[in-house]
Amino acid sequence: MTHRQAVALMVLVTLLWSIAGVVTRQLEAAGSFELTFWRSFFNALALCLILGVMRGAALWRSLRHGGRWLWLSGLCWAVMFTAFMVALTLTSVANVLVTMALGPLVTALFARLFLRHALPRRTWLAIFGAGLGIAWMFGGEAGDGLSLAGTLVASAVPLAGAINWTVLQRVDGDGVAAQDMLPAVLIGAVLSALVCLPLAWPLQASPHDLGLLAVLGGVQLALPCLLVVRLSRELPAPEIALLALLEVVFGVAWAWLWAGEQPSPSVLTGGLLVLLALVANEVAALRRVPGQA
Repeated sequence: MTHRQAVALMVLVTLLWSIAGVVTRQLEAAGSFELTFWRSFFNALALCLILGVMRGAALWRSLRHGGRWLWLSGLCWAVMFTAFMVALTLTSVANVLVTMALGPLVTALFARLFLRHALPRRTWLAIFGAGLGIAWMFGGEAGDGLSLAGTLVASAVPLAGAINWTVLQRVDGDGVAAQDMLPAVLIGAVLSALVCLPLAWPLQASPHDLGLLAVLGGVQLALPCLLVVRLSRELPAPEIALLALLEVVFGVAWAWLWAGEQPSPSVLTGGLLVLLALVANEVAALRRVPGQA
């Protein structure tokens, strides 16, 4: 896979991830932990089908004999799945996505500390530019009654994500195929569903809600998460986290257009800064690869 193809596939991943907020706003009855349970349940169901076809009986063997990295990655996925949906019920889509956008900063720090990655200057500059955009958005939203609880819950997503991307890069560096880490996504979905089920009982989701949550579990979560594990073999962890910032821009746009959550001028300005940082980083990367520019 060329760098350009990997970047294009990562953009598709962010597009799929970004529909979570707007779809959640269309739910009728499902509450905080119930919608988290159903999304994780349908995610686990979709992963069982996809990975069952891909791996067959080897899937269950890999789960049974999975090492510490597999289960650590699975725990990270569980935290990300759970914290994201709970945070959406506590504050606005824009606030959740802005908080999640801290991911590249934390990931770059972890990659430097634990993997000894020497990051190119263009990546540091892009992270700095994106950080300015995030700070701009965060400052404007904080003045409009930002939910502290929602922000604290949402902050668990970039922290768990940074650990997860670092783990995926570590196992790939040790010669373990990224495909062997695909079951970690299934582990995360199952753990998330099991934790949320007691808190969600009694279940009250309508058939309408179940249909939307099935879309979230399969299309918005299972497919892109499998893709991003595969992409961890092609792109460095900080670049994956940086490209994932596109979810902020896409998610805020969908919530504005289809759920009536109109973002403030600070969100729009900050989103533009994030986009400019991403574009500048990818253009610089392509120019450094012969035949790609």
